[in-house]
Amino acid sequence: MDASRLIARIAEGVAGLPADEWDACAGTANPFVSHAFLSVLEESGSVGGRSGWQALPILVDGADGRLAGALPAYAKSHSQGEYVFDHAWADAWHRAGGNYYPKLQIAVPFTPVPGPRLLTHDPQTARGLIAAAEALVAEHNLSSAHATFIDEADVPIFSAAGWLIRTGSQFHWSNQKYGSFADFLDQLASRKRKAIAKERAAAQAGLEIVHLSGGDLTEKHWDAFWHFYQDTGARKWGQPYLTRAFFTLLGQAMADRVLLILALRNGRPIAGALNLVGENALYGRYWGCTEEVPFLHFELCYYQAIDAAIARGLSRVEAGAQGSHKLARGYLPVPTFSAHHIPHLGFRNAVADFLAAERRGVEEDIAELEALGPFRRG
Repeated sequence: MDASRLIARIAEGVAGLPADEWDACAGTANPFVSHAFLSVLEESGSVGGRSGWQALPILVDGADGRLAGALPAYAKSHSQGEYVFDHAWADAWHRAGGNYYPKLQIAVPFTPVPGPRLLTHDPQTARGLIAAAEALVAEHNLSSAHATFIDEADVPIFSAAGWLIRTGSQFHWSNQKYGSFADFLDQLASRKRKAIAKERAAAQAGLEIVHLSGGDLTEKHWDAFWHFYQDTGARKWGQPYLTRAFFTLLGQAMADRVLLILALRNGRPIAGALNLVGENALYGRYWGCTEEVPFLHFELCYYQAIDAAIARGLSRVEAGAQGSHKLARGYLPVPTFSAHHIPHLGFRNAVADFLAAERRGVEEDIAELEALGPFRRG
């Protein structure tokens, strides 16, 4: 099929689309691009309305009338909740007298998790989806389009279409077929191994740590976690991105793919970490607490996540954006990628120069951090 002859359409959200058709395009490995997760964002009011995220999924139908491909796309009136920062680009655009917003964002809102954005199994359809995004930008006079946290395998497809590629980094933990947390510790330098053991002992003292998933999750658990999330969200972003309804709906729609880790003192939750479970990875998303306990953040978000990944036979833990403090806990830097379509030639050239310099810096940082990792040498 010729990509130039594909006909794309735009829907008013994911929730109203057939779940089986969307998921057939998205696959099952990454929970964040599932019909359930994207629909929960919409139905809970976390996107849409005055959120600045207007859902505009781009769709291509196959000859059989079913979805052959999709892009999770949003019209954005700001740059919040993206984790690939383009505020300097927006400022430069506005100083030049232009309007950077609205722009087109191909992403999972509030979710700095690498994964598929070209939701199709056909390369021609993937190229058609990119062309459709470009056409949407041109037709509505948008400044640009941005596909963030794309799969590394999709980088050549976006690059071939002329999109600029941006490189970032995150810290992921890799499971080397460990049978237990002790097996993982055995691979660390002695000093790092002892430090982690002390941290875990201090964090767990006087507390009970529980892992909840599926039918074990209740509204009381979500009430507790909502308090944790609100506190963290207020400190990080000024106000939480997600609504309270999001967590209830997530529990209803995806309970078996949720892992909520709580710390209890005398049976009362004082801290929690929310994870989603993929086919090959555990994805750490949100954390919060109502009582400050030394090292408890590391315990719930990093060490307990490693325990869970080993128990479930998952190949890695992705613990979210940023955080060089993860390095000492066994999480090593890996590159992440985004793709950017900027029609304005002068601005595109300026951004391209910036990205080339930034990429060199990121690559140097990754190399330096890898050398500082906690694992034994030789």
